[in-house]
Amino acid sequence: MIDSNKKRYLNPETVAVLDSMLLRARLIVEGYIIGQHKSPFHGFSIEFAEHRSYEPGDEVRHIDWKLFAKTDRLYIKRFEEETNLRTHIILDISKSMMYKSSSISKLNFANSLVAALTYLMIKQQDAVGLIKFSDIINTFVLPNSKPSHLNIILENLDDYKFGEDTQIESILHKMAERISKRGLIILISDLLDNPNTIINGLKHFRHNKQEIILFHLLDRNELEFDYNSPTKFIDMETSEKITTEPWHIRSNYKKMINNHQEFFRQKCRENLIDYSPIITDQNLDLCLTEYLKKRKKLY
Repeated sequence: MIDSNKKRYLNPETVAVLDSMLLRARLIVEGYIIGQHKSPFHGFSIEFAEHRSYEPGDEVRHIDWKLFAKTDRLYIKRFEEETNLRTHIILDISKSMMYKSSSISKLNFANSLVAALTYLMIKQQDAVGLIKFSDIINTFVLPNSKPSHLNIILENLDDYKFGEDTQIESILHKMAERISKRGLIILISDLLDNPNTIINGLKHFRHNKQEIILFHLLDRNELEFDYNSPTKFIDMETSEKITTEPWHIRSNYKKMINNHQEFFRQKCRENLIDYSPIITDQNLDLCLTEYLKKRKKLY
């Protein structure tokens, strides 16, 4: 029963029918925890530092009630180390991310993944921020670890709101210049851009001593090219069209995709980047495991 529930909670098509990103996040993370021998919510090293005035949105559990009894004013206990890890999730929302051969698009899968990662990180008191991009930076939410920050990020996830063409390298360079504090960078993209320039952008982060996880999203049909009749293919970003017999190009196409993945696998290994190819019909626990493996290495 546990294994059956776990698979159901982590199935991207099951999760995708939920309009609420919070419900998606909770379902995925709790589904992941079912059957785990050890909870990912492990301890923290936090030392009390000072007080500050209470502000709306602060955690009630951090209020110093003894001080309130003396002063009749609300104060929050501040801590030396409020977060263990600072993460920026960089999410590709270009037109190609809207492709789907089943009920969920690559963007839908990516949003579920971002929701689950954010939920998991904030439960661990890690700070997480969100950058959404296409040919420009569409959204930039600074990292925070407050519980209320979860809703801020989830409100910025939309399965039907996308940008224009993909310009990965320029975005990565811009963000590498803006993100000064060392931490973890998670790039989620279908990587439909020049592979060499993408690696150049990621190397900029590595030069700044950032750790990186690269989630390379592909639809099953993009990988296997399972078409059997004359088909018109349309580039979702340039609108270029081509009609062909799929069997004419299937072999060369699959070779190209395999070479594309192998290029990223090799270059990421050379640059100490964690590369994780993901197909959108796979369960989301694969992604959560990759993140937790990286986090364990860092702490």
